[in-house]
Amino acid sequence: MPSWPIFDDATREVFARMAEDGSWGRYHGPHCDAFIAALCRYHRVEHAILCSSGTCAVELALRAIPVSAGDEVILAAYDFKANFINVLTTGCVPVLIDTIADYPIPDVEQIEAAMTHRTRAIIVSHLHGNLVPMREVCRIAAERRVAVIEDACQAPGAMIDGQRAGTFGDVGVLSFGGSKLLTSGRGGAVISSNAQMAQRIRLYTQRGNDAYPLSEMQAAVLLPQLLQLDVHNGQRHRRLLDLLAAMGISPKVDVHAVRPVSSDIQAAMNLWDGVEAGENQPAYYKVAFLLHKNFSESKRTQFCDSARLGGVPIDPGFSGLHKIHSRQRFRTVGDLANATELHQRLVTLHHTTLLSSVETIQQIGEILRK
Repeated sequence: MPSWPIFDDATREVFARMAEDGSWGRYHGPHCDAFIAALCRYHRVEHAILCSSGTCAVELALRAIPVSAGDEVILAAYDFKANFINVLTTGCVPVLIDTIADYPIPDVEQIEAAMTHRTRAIIVSHLHGNLVPMREVCRIAAERRVAVIEDACQAPGAMIDGQRAGTFGDVGVLSFGGSKLLTSGRGGAVISSNAQMAQRIRLYTQRGNDAYPLSEMQAAVLLPQLLQLDVHNGQRHRRLLDLLAAMGISPKVDVHAVRPVSSDIQAAMNLWDGVEAGENQPAYYKVAFLLHKNFSESKRTQFCDSARLGGVPIDPGFSGLHKIHSRQRFRTVGDLANATELHQRLVTLHHTTLLSSVETIQQIGEILRK
């Protein structure tokens, strides 16, 4: 597999310049400001606040709304654990809704059923190459005057209806963690065009210094990656189509459709119609596959171990939030049957695979077929 992060000439030049001018060791310098300006241009938003992680970005987004103790925040039962913990950290109550069948995105139809007079925000995450229908989420939220936090930590650069992921909600969040598509080892950002929310974040983080900082060195190495993001996302998408072909399934998959790969595995993809026209373009930090229903959690572990022995970086997906937390800590809508299936059967393929050569992709496809 290709090594990650990519250490190319652009990155070497960044480190060389920092070694000469000493900006890598300063509190303030040109790099954070340049990266903020680039994020705003790229996403067509007015504000970008840098911070120390994607997890911190979600917390800051909640405080930007602002939420108060006792408020309710809706999110899917299949989501990153830190989003759930952030809701608790701010004193709020997580309200878990189900996903749509076979896909790690929230069932939008359940959002209204989850709302009460205490509902203050909705967190939606674009996970494993799947994109949430943001216009519908935002329509429902606007009717009830509820804020939307759009988690694009796994989907930087993705397009939904011709608009960048992370820019539909009141606030969007990005992650620059060590394995992410944009990486500085650690780091994150909150993006928004709401000046009042952006100002709340700045007031919260500034305590004589920045309590949630991204360093000048981190910002410097992120900027050339942002400039190459669309190119690399395009390469990952093309290699995914090659992988699907090598696995024996059609590369044209309708939204929410599932196609069999073999008797034991199904691919859970969201390759949106219109992707060639640029209106809907997924970004693949991870690619999701849904194992056959006869798979237990232990058999899934065996499957992942076997794939890794073959050199394919496949891991179990997230644990269902309702499966790993006390029932006293959250409220639910329905039985969360779809999220439970994902908890038991979902596996993910890491994005570094999709930067491989065509020949390597074909070999990986053969391994997965077997």
